[in-house]
Amino acid sequence: MGSAIGHCLLIEEDDKLVLIDSGIGLLESKEPEKRLGKELIEVTGFEFDESLIAIRQIEKLGLNPEKVEHIICSHLDPDHIGGLMDFPKAKVHVSKEEYEAFKGGDERYLQQQLDHDPDLKLYEVNDAEWFGVAARKVAVSSESELYLIPLFGHTLGHCGVAIKANDEWIFYVGDAYYLRAEIEDKNHPVDQLATIRAVDNEMRLESLDKVRELIHNFGNEMDYFGYHDPTELK
Repeated sequence: MGSAIGHCLLIEEDDKLVLIDSGIGLLESKEPEKRLGKELIEVTGFEFDESLIAIRQIEKLGLNPEKVEHIICSHLDPDHIGGLMDFPKAKVHVSKEEYEAFKGGDERYLQQQLDHDPDLKLYEVNDAEWFGVAARKVAVSSESELYLIPLFGHTLGHCGVAIKANDEWIFYVGDAYYLRAEIEDKNHPVDQLATIRAVDNEMRLESLDKVRELIHNFGNEMDYFGYHDPTELK
């Protein structure tokens, strides 16, 4: 997508797969203006390459996309969930606040991206704690520990995802930051874009500070990355 990228994370366990965000979908890469709209494409600068979307990347790994049983969504913006339709049997996990915002008619969302009526699991209760912050345990039968970490502001129900696999923590911050440089530079120019795109900018800044504090205090105990920074996970 132009100078940005969309990082989706795949967890492989035995005979099943878990996907964290699904990115742009197959139909959207084939018919972008029809599926996403010319205005959104022009505003975002989206560029499309079918070989890079999640389902094609999974196939490239020699894995069967039909084995994707669960998809955990940081939020429901168009560039994060277009690929849901490529995995119609997958259960979709998302915060209740985000789903209610999606159904509430905010024009940032594209309602047709959930037209396939996926099996939804909504999370509204902070029932756990992760490195001292509120967390919501994701109900997936998995050897990995999985938590939604509320990082509201970019959208009303935006969450990061914490994953413990092979005794190591991975912290996916979604769109809590656009560029890793924001962790150290509170006046980074990309903050202007983040402010424009935030539903509640005060909440967004609080969430970003939460991410900064987590990384400052525990960054040596985890790998962390966001959705859009092209310098991460090359």
